[in-house]
Amino acid sequence: MNENRTGMEDLLELLPAPFAGILSEPLAIAESFAEFAGRFADETGTVALLSGGGHDSARFHVLGLRPWLTFRERAGKVTGEFGDSAFEVEHDPFDFLQAISARYRRAESDDDLPLRSGLLGYLAYDLKDVLEVLPRTSRDDLLLPRLWMAAPSILVVHDRRDGSTTVHLPVLRGLDEARSRLAAFRQELTRPAPVRDDRASAGPLVSGLDRGEYMQAVEAVREYIRRGHVYQVNMSQRFETGFQGDPYALFSRLFVANPAPFFSFLQAGDHQLACTSPERFVELRGRRVETRPIKGTRPRGRTPEEDEALRRDLETSFKDDSELSMIVDLLRNDIGKVCAAGSVRVLEHKRVEAYENVHHLVSVVEGILDAGMDAVDLVRATFPGGSITGCPKIRAMEVIDELEPVRRHVYTGSIGYIGFGGTLDLNIAIRTATIAGGRLVYSVGGGVVYDSDPADEYEETLHKGRTISNALERLRPRDEAPPPTTDSVVRWAWSDGKFLPLSGIAVPVEEEGFAYGYGFFETLRVQDGRILRLDAHLRRFRRAWERFLPGEFPDITWKDVIDQVLERSGLSSGVSAVKLLSAAGKPGSGSRGNRLLVTARPYVHRLHGIPGPGLRLSVYPHGRQSPLFEHKTMNYMLQRDAANWAKARGADEAILLNADGTVSETNTANLIGRIGGRWVRPFSTHVLPGTFEEALLAHLAAHGEEVVVRPLRLPELSSAEALFATNALMGIVPIASVDGAELPCDTAFCEENNTLLFA
Repeated sequence: MNENRTGMEDLLELLPAPFAGILSEPLAIAESFAEFAGRFADETGTVALLSGGGHDSARFHVLGLRPWLTFRERAGKVTGEFGDSAFEVEHDPFDFLQAISARYRRAESDDDLPLRSGLLGYLAYDLKDVLEVLPRTSRDDLLLPRLWMAAPSILVVHDRRDGSTTVHLPVLRGLDEARSRLAAFRQELTRPAPVRDDRASAGPLVSGLDRGEYMQAVEAVREYIRRGHVYQVNMSQRFETGFQGDPYALFSRLFVANPAPFFSFLQAGDHQLACTSPERFVELRGRRVETRPIKGTRPRGRTPEEDEALRRDLETSFKDDSELSMIVDLLRNDIGKVCAAGSVRVLEHKRVEAYENVHHLVSVVEGILDAGMDAVDLVRATFPGGSITGCPKIRAMEVIDELEPVRRHVYTGSIGYIGFGGTLDLNIAIRTATIAGGRLVYSVGGGVVYDSDPADEYEETLHKGRTISNALERLRPRDEAPPPTTDSVVRWAWSDGKFLPLSGIAVPVEEEGFAYGYGFFETLRVQDGRILRLDAHLRRFRRAWERFLPGEFPDITWKDVIDQVLERSGLSSGVSAVKLLSAAGKPGSGSRGNRLLVTARPYVHRLHGIPGPGLRLSVYPHGRQSPLFEHKTMNYMLQRDAANWAKARGADEAILLNADGTVSETNTANLIGRIGGRWVRPFSTHVLPGTFEEALLAHLAAHGEEVVVRPLRLPELSSAEALFATNALMGIVPIASVDGAELPCDTAFCEENNTLLFA
């Protein structure tokens, strides 16, 4: 693939020329549109915009396939692909959108179709930082694009009103080529649709804020309102879980269970979105602009009488009326920036719309786009939507960033299309699941005003999230559960005598353990509840305590502590990694201030996911010499840097060298080799003695094997009959190569000794 780093003007010249026309024909499909879209859901670049339910905004289904252009923006860099070429340009993402839209602009069609060509994708809420200078105090832990757009080479539009379906192909390389592509597409549709595997696994849902923390955040918003900073703030919490399965199967389940006007599925390759939004952000048809803010929610009742009572309560609520009225005024002002003077008006106010789990209060606001303005100007003037920020908008966004611990990404951003014919339709991306890296996250929130009750606001978020949480609970289990991660299980820990959820443990930043990494730890293997070599680990732990911390060693029955942490974390079976940690407290606090912590996590073997039978090593070129390396200290930066060094060179681990250039160990394990018919353990002035290594060497000596400890130089590794790495978690594993030079892998020796020493 050709890669170009270029300026915007040069890039436009490199892109395909504006297409000569659009090939449009009727298309017959013999399945539901959701099933039809599912044929292509695994293809990167597929975007499905589905309309469900009977509301007046739910008329068209749109499916974009096999894009001829895709691009994404992150941190001011726009990267993309077209054909066999890739590009990267530093550019304002809204200016980039506008330039692409202008280059491929076409005359509007004279029918009711929403678009025949254009861009489909999303704008993340975090694009607010492009439009305004705002503080960024929350974490961006997803590391996903702020903008993702695709220009499909095949666009399918279904009109739910008259049942017609049409297919549209841009004429990129002549009309004959477009006809050939269309014929191939029709032929493809004659084949049976692939059967989707609807089995999936999801772990327990975990929120970044517990109930108390969320209610405290609501109180903080009320205090800002009392002090005159804001009138309303949309506060949210994010749930996440481990997820393994078919994202489109989850999306289909959501669509069947709770059809709404602005469903969308997006396959970006490294992440997927499944959105169940009922809310339109902004639409542009001709010169008419429309926005439909939602404010006010009640759960559906269990009986018709209860349901009607809840609907009436919402309709007559002074608080919800105030919330909606404030947002309507905000949006009138926003679209008024780009609409003709006097054209903005409220068509409907306080309309109640019913969905599967909730009732919503909705208003409809319209205006006429001013001459000289286009769809991107409209987005720039209004993004992000006021219904999911608060008012005044800028101060509300500052408060959101202060109180929410993580960036929202696509949540409360927008998903939809920008048509090359001048049309636009974007939703508010609420009730949206993002799936990436084995994780599924979704956020739910609500508008907070001074009259808000914190407990009610918390419960409202649960009602709004029920669509996704219920769908996750009803998933058919896979034969194999998703690999447990720190994000997909509720983990417990023991901290200074208390058993607490790990997420609830905090350490003051002025403590020396945090500030300087002044502390040490042990990592133990636990197999079906059986702690391996506990005594050896405690001897090493005590040795470090006596070296670094004042006072007597803690009188604790560590086995009992570990057993309870494992049981509370659901880890009494299988293989787990348990960490014992001690860290210095505040300066001058003495032994009473030292922190003690025990945690547990599921263990995935070091060789899992590594091609071949053993570890590939790369030599880290910086020698080391410090007495700290005799202990497992919290100051682990050198080991982490060495690991990153190795990874960048296609290796799994790094070999660490002594100051004199001789071999010491890897960044996670001890080394032992069979060289010249003898077992050789590298000599280092300062190195951590391994607990598994100790047991292995004792076993070898007991069986008459000669073991020597001597300096080991790098050239000797290439002549080793075998080289191995050992640690307490993985046991003994073979080394497959050093800096690309292959070594013999004695896997049978490893299996035999692991079986014996883990027994």
